[in-house]
Amino acid sequence: MALRHGRGYAAVNYPTGMNLGGDPSQALVHATTMGGFVVTLSSVDLGQGLRTVVAQCAAETLGVPIESIIVDTADTDTGPHCMGTFASRGTHRVGNAVIMAAREAREVMLQVAADELEVDAEDLETDGTGFVRLKGSSEMKIHISDVALAAHFRQGRTISGRGIYLKEPSTPVPETGEMDPDSCQAHACTVAEVAVDDETGMIEVLRLYNTYEIGRALNPALATQQVEGGAWMGLSHALFESTEPYYPHSREHGPVDFTEYLMPGPADIPAQTSMFLERPADNGPFGAKGIGEMTANAPIPAIANAVYDAIGVRLTSMPFTPEKVLRGLDELRAAGRAD
Repeated sequence: MALRHGRGYAAVNYPTGMNLGGDPSQALVHATTMGGFVVTLSSVDLGQGLRTVVAQCAAETLGVPIESIIVDTADTDTGPHCMGTFASRGTHRVGNAVIMAAREAREVMLQVAADELEVDAEDLETDGTGFVRLKGSSEMKIHISDVALAAHFRQGRTISGRGIYLKEPSTPVPETGEMDPDSCQAHACTVAEVAVDDETGMIEVLRLYNTYEIGRALNPALATQQVEGGAWMGLSHALFESTEPYYPHSREHGPVDFTEYLMPGPADIPAQTSMFLERPADNGPFGAKGIGEMTANAPIPAIANAVYDAIGVRLTSMPFTPEKVLRGLDELRAAGRAD
């Protein structure tokens, strides 16, 4: 009896947004009296970092420091419409809407600055530090806070913008089946290394290597956290979590809180190495595609393939319990195919 080591990989692709389209998100951007910018959304940040990425998109488009951006996602009753945070659509749909709104607000901001400096708006640019300046000049400039004050109290203008991103619904052509099913496709591959105890049936995932093509990683640190957090979820699905045989009546028989529900703990989490390949999407905000849901997908079959590589047992239902491993080994021995 021994520990058997194996390596397996799995590759997946995943669509961004609802496959048939028709899932819009809207955004509003306006300047405060002191030159901050408020991005108003009804899009919910689930902890994946949407607020941070939205602030980045707004700051980059407006040409102002990210510290100047306030993201308000407080209330779906009063905010602009959003279909929701699902289908790995948040960065793609919301980011595009915010860029549109910020572009409109930027045009007003430059026009107000032009009136204050008595130049043409086309001759102005932002420097990213908080100033609007005349192109080619370091002297003729005005701070965004002064632009906002002038707009509110001298010119009587609102520095604001509106944006909506909508992928139009796509229905199949009856004669050919032709259609436009999604906005873009992201891709991923995970390699898993495992150790399987052929006496107890226990599986230990030792290492995970993750490679993701997500268009452009707008925030590599947040993207890495999503990939590795999603891999934890995949590991949990593969080895621990089960809704059967009691679903949908699990409260009658199964665990009812997290003291009983099995999930990977700190000792169960493997070392991970993650990297990104950048192939910007033409219709993505600064080239970004969706990333969220797909991060739990590839680790599951990669672990299953690694187990097969280690002991020759093909596991086809989750979770991959010690009992399933041992039953598989018994079947191999009965067939005379076990090592």
